Amino acid sequence: MSMRSHYCGELNGGHTGEEIRLCGWVHRRRDHGGVIFVDLRDREGLVQVVFDPDRPEIFRLAEQIRSEYVLHVRGRVRPRPEGTENPDLATGEIEVLALDLTVLNAAGTPPIQLDEHGQDAAEEIRLRYRYLDLRRPEMQERLRTRGRITGALRRFLDDHGFLDLETPILTKSTPEGARDYLVPSRTHPGQFFALPQSPQLFKQLLMMSGLDRYYQIARCFRDEDLRADRQPEFTQLDVEASFMTEDGFMRLMEAMIRELFAAVLDTELPEPFPRLTYAEAMRRYGSDRPDLRVPLELVDVADLMQEVDFKVFAGPARDPAGRVAALRLPRGGALSRKEIDDYTKYVGIYGAKGLAYIKVNQWTAKGRDGLQSPILKFLPDAAVAGILERTGAEDGDLIFFGADRAQVVDESLGALRVRLGRDRGLLAGDWRPLWVVDFPLLARDEQADRWTALHHPFTAPREDQIELLASDPGACLSRAYDLVINGTEIGGGSMRIHREAVQRQVLALLGIDDQEADERFGFLLQALRFGCPPHGGIAFGLDRLVMLMTGAGSIRDVIAFPKTQTAACLLTAAPSAVDQAQLEELALRLRPKPKTTG
Repeated sequence: MSMRSHYCGELNGGHTGEEIRLCGWVHRRRDHGGVIFVDLRDREGLVQVVFDPDRPEIFRLAEQIRSEYVLHVRGRVRPRPEGTENPDLATGEIEVLALDLTVLNAAGTPPIQLDEHGQDAAEEIRLRYRYLDLRRPEMQERLRTRGRITGALRRFLDDHGFLDLETPILTKSTPEGARDYLVPSRTHPGQFFALPQSPQLFKQLLMMSGLDRYYQIARCFRDEDLRADRQPEFTQLDVEASFMTEDGFMRLMEAMIRELFAAVLDTELPEPFPRLTYAEAMRRYGSDRPDLRVPLELVDVADLMQEVDFKVFAGPARDPAGRVAALRLPRGGALSRKEIDDYTKYVGIYGAKGLAYIKVNQWTAKGRDGLQSPILKFLPDAAVAGILERTGAEDGDLIFFGADRAQVVDESLGALRVRLGRDRGLLAGDWRPLWVVDFPLLARDEQADRWTALHHPFTAPREDQIELLASDPGACLSRAYDLVINGTEIGGGSMRIHREAVQRQVLALLGIDDQEADERFGFLLQALRFGCPPHGGIAFGLDRLVMLMTGAGSIRDVIAFPKTQTAACLLTAAPSAVDQAQLEELALRLRPKPKTTG
């Protein structure tokens, strides 16, 4: 039998006169002229409990309680006295008159505030005392929303014939773009399991097993450098289907996301989601995950700069690997020199050597004399007129320029575009989803002089371009697709290679010969020989999706027990040393730390 009859936050005027039982924590305690008021908190919210001195035994006990004491209260619901209602509280029209009180547990003074100000505490303290941090209503609401999100996703996939299946955690180390976490085997001394970076190969094997539609809320592990949207262990919604085209699969997945936003946020997303090719996204936004809420776009002007007497522009304009692009900021002429200098420092983070600009003060009335820029003296009239016409600049605007290798221009102006959109209040709309499609299959690592997979080695090339694998691999497009919302990639997937010969050809381009392929992927290559169906799927970053939908600043704020940016758990003090007996059982020996001299 439950100790409670109701949750605190569920009570309202309809419960007036009822005798109820509550359990929870003391959020606040106030003593007002001999009457004690306690805001009692549980998962569902707060309710005010009143302790009256005409019940002296209960009152004396109430005098002893403090914040975070755990209480059991029996009481009667009554309306608050007129004029004392709290419209900001869901239970603000009623209160509970305590008839009995049991202190279930006392509490020391918490090291962090357990209200809206708790967010201001140092993250190290919040993570060390995570069980206290999670009591804060803000954190509870985020995790409740996470639960609603996973529930909505499961319901959709269950309703559309997908089977919830698990795949192994202890598996074989395979190259998937990041370092594996390795687990030594006691029963096979000197050999190791790897924790999965994703269920990629197993979900493909499930399709080869004839299970047709699979999903899993999967734990994944990557030993990589961390940042706000990365953790060493993270959660994916993993989905795979057989006998579907990418168009049909994408439409099904966007229907799932539309239903999710409607169910959890009561928000309607567009139908269908817009689609951009990778090439168009990079050309217009400098990013393959553009934030469409920002109306600013990059405009190519290299053809106008090839003959100018300004090497900063002319060099990249003549270089096939270079790019010269302009970014028009409406009403940007009001920017101060300091603000422009700050933006120059910002693009330097992305490798840009500077940030040229033109202020369009009075072009309409004065022509060149109505422009202001340190670079004007290098630009002929035709180039200036072409820039203003192509960007659509008007009086009062400012035009920024990027000129360098294409990657540097894309990354720097792409980031500047988003920064300007936020700083200048240009964001339009709440949610702007899109699909990015037609990615290149391969990327060239010039330093290593080799091809790498832009997504992963099992992504299928476009059927009409398979011959390019032999003649021009860099020109071959893939059947990959990414789902982006507000500049955040929430999901990435593709149709998979389902023929052994093509898979071996792609692996060979990545520098993996047949012998190495058989050693690493022999089980997959063998399975491809026994009637593999066409199939494809997607992996949604569940932590990122929850972060986006709750407005949190980091995925750490939507994970119950996250790691720090150095992949440590401050709560449990992990990782930690193990004793010698455990090492010997695993046939392991630690190398002594090298001695330092000096």
